Amino acid sequence: MVLTDIGSIFRALHEADGAFVIPNPSDIGMAKLLASLGFKALATTSAGFAFSRGLPDGGVGFEEMIAHCREIVAATPLPVSADLEHGKGDSPDSAAETILAAEAAGLAGCSIEDYTGDPANPIYDFSLAVERVAAASEAARALMRDFVFTARAENFLHGRADLDDTIRRLQAFEKAGADVLYAPGLSEIAQVRAVCEAVSRPVNVLATADFSVSELAEAGVSRVSLGSKLTSFAFGSIERAAREILSSGTFTFAEGALPFSRLQEMFSDKR
Repeated sequence: MVLTDIGSIFRALHEADGAFVIPNPSDIGMAKLLASLGFKALATTSAGFAFSRGLPDGGVGFEEMIAHCREIVAATPLPVSADLEHGKGDSPDSAAETILAAEAAGLAGCSIEDYTGDPANPIYDFSLAVERVAAASEAARALMRDFVFTARAENFLHGRADLDDTIRRLQAFEKAGADVLYAPGLSEIAQVRAVCEAVSRPVNVLATADFSVSELAEAGVSRVSLGSKLTSFAFGSIERAAREILSSGTFTFAEGALPFSRLQEMFSDKR
C-alpha cells in the first residue's frame, strides 16, 4: 500500500455503515498480532506506549512519540492514526506543525487534544482550543494526500463532566474543519447519542465495558477506539500470572498463552 492511499482508505472506513473498531497497540508485536486478526486500521496509544516504557501517561516527549508512530506504521500495511496528545506545543502554529510531523511519519491521521498537560489548568480556553483545531485542519487540508484529523474534547477525562461544554467544543471543532470528533470518557449511551446528534462529522467513542459495538453504532458512532485498554489488560495478565507464581508456585496461567510456534511464525513473516 502506498502512502497516497492510506488516508483515503482510512477515511472510507468512517463513511461506511455502522461502526468499526480501531485497536491501539502499544508496540510492534501487538500491532502485527492485531493486523493478523483482521482489523482494518490501527491507532497508537499515548498512555499505552508510555506504560510500555515504564513512564506515566504524558511522560513521552513529542519526538519520541513520532519515532514510535513510524515504527507502528512500518509494522503492518494498515492505516494508522496517532494519539499525539496536545501536539508539539500550545499555540495554533504548533498544532499545524504537529500535522506536518504526523504526515511525514506516514500516518493516515492523528488526534490532537484540548488537554493542556497541566493538571492545575487542564483544558485550553475555548477560543484557543478552536484556533488550534482550525490551524491543524488547515494544515491537514494543505497536504498532498488525504489525512484524517481528529479533534478531541477532554473534559470528561479531567474532572469536568460538562456535556454541554463538551458538545459546544465539538461543534466548534467541526466548524473549524476537524474530520472526526472525539470526547473520551463518556460513560452513558445517552451522552454518546447526544454528541452524535449534535454534530454531522464522524464520532469516535472510547470503548468501555458498558457499551457494545452494535449499541454504539445504533447511537450514531462511526469509530470505536480502545485507548490504553489492551496495554492495561496485558499488564493485568502479567500481574495475575506473577501472583499465581508467588502465591501458589504454579504456572496454570501458561494455558492461556499464545503458542510459541504461532508467535514465531507471525514475527518471521516479513511485511
